[in-house]
Amino acid sequence: MASTAAEIDTEIHAETRRVLAICDACGYCNGFCDLFTAARQRPALTDADLAYLANLCHACRNCFYACQYAPPHDFAVNVPRTLARMRHQSYLEHVWPQACAPLLNHPLLTVIAVTLAAILGLWGLTRLNLPNPADPSAALFYRVLPWEVMIWIGLAPLTWSVLALGIGWRRYWRLIRPHDLNYLNTTQRSGWRTGWRVLRDVLRLRNLRGGGVGCNDLDDRFSHARRWLHQLLLGGLALSFAATVTASFYHHGLNLAAPYPLLSLPVLLGTGGGIAVCLSTLGLGWIEWRAAPEPLAREAQRLDRALLGLLFLVASSGLVLLGWRMTAAMPLLLCVHLGSVLAFFLLLPYSKFVHAGYRVFSAMSFQLPATSYKR
Repeated sequence: MASTAAEIDTEIHAETRRVLAICDACGYCNGFCDLFTAARQRPALTDADLAYLANLCHACRNCFYACQYAPPHDFAVNVPRTLARMRHQSYLEHVWPQACAPLLNHPLLTVIAVTLAAILGLWGLTRLNLPNPADPSAALFYRVLPWEVMIWIGLAPLTWSVLALGIGWRRYWRLIRPHDLNYLNTTQRSGWRTGWRVLRDVLRLRNLRGGGVGCNDLDDRFSHARRWLHQLLLGGLALSFAATVTASFYHHGLNLAAPYPLLSLPVLLGTGGGIAVCLSTLGLGWIEWRAAPEPLAREAQRLDRALLGLLFLVASSGLVLLGWRMTAAMPLLLCVHLGSVLAFFLLLPYSKFVHAGYRVFSAMSFQLPATSYKR
C-alpha cells in the first residue's frame, strides 16, 4: 500500500532526527561546514530545528564520504540524502498558496506544461498583430508584440512570484528565527555586521567549499566545479538583468527601438549573460547526471533538472533569437523566448529557485547568538 503524504512527512522527520542525533554524538565531521556546529547548538532537534539544519546544508557531500557510519554500516547514516529530503519537505510546508505544493513534486511536468502554454498563448497573440514576413521592418520586435504587452508578460508573473516567495520565506523565517530578537536592536552596527557576513557568504558561496577542499561533486574526489558553475550562473543572470535594464533605457531614454546592433551595450550584455547561463546550466546538468546516486535524493534531483532545463531554454532561445532576428522565423523565436521567460518568472516559487531564500535565512540564523534560539 502506498504511503500517504502525512506518513512520508513523518518518516522524513524521524529519519532526519535519527541521523542528526548520531552526528551530534559522533562529532567527527565538525568543521566540515556550518551544519554540524549548528546541530550542536540545537540539540533538541525540534521540527523547526530540522528545517533550519536541512536548509543550512549545501549538499557538499564531504560528510557522506568521511562518515564511518555511512552505508553499508548498520546505522546507514546518509546526511546529504536525508537533509535533501527534509529540505524538500520544508518547501512543501511553506509554499504559498498551499494548493500549489503539488507543483514541487512534479517539476518537470509543470515546467513543460506551463512553458508550452505560455509559448502557444503568445503565438496566438502574435496572430492578431503579426507583420508581413517579407517586410524588412518585420524584424522590429514591437511590431510582433507591442512593448506594453512585453512589459506585462514579465511584470505580472514576476509580481505574483515575488508575493508568493515573500510569504513562503516569511513563514520559514518565523519558524526558525531566534525566540528573542530584542538584542538585535541594541546597536544598529551589530545588525549591519550580521547582514554583511551573510551577504559575503552568499556571494562567495562559502558553504559550497565543503570543508575547504571543495565538494564531492561526482564521487569521493574533491572539486570546486559546482561552486564555480553556480557563480557563473549568478553572473550570467546578473548580466541578463543588466541587458534588460539597458535596453529599457535605450527604448525610453534614447528613443531607440529594438533590435539593437550587435555591438550595442544591451546586445553585448545579453549575449554574455546568455552564454554564461548556457555554459553553467550544461555544466551543472552534467554534474547532476554523472554524480554518484547514493548521497542524492530523487526529490532534489527532479527540482534541479527542471530548473536547469528551463534556464537553459531561456538563455539558448535568447541567443538563437539574436542570431535569427532578421529572418522570417523571428516572430516564432520571439514567442519561444518570451514564453520561456514567462514560465520562469511564474514558476519561481514552485521550483528549485525557492531554495535561495531558505539558504539565506538559514545563514542569517546561524550568524545570530545561539543562546536566543527556541529550545
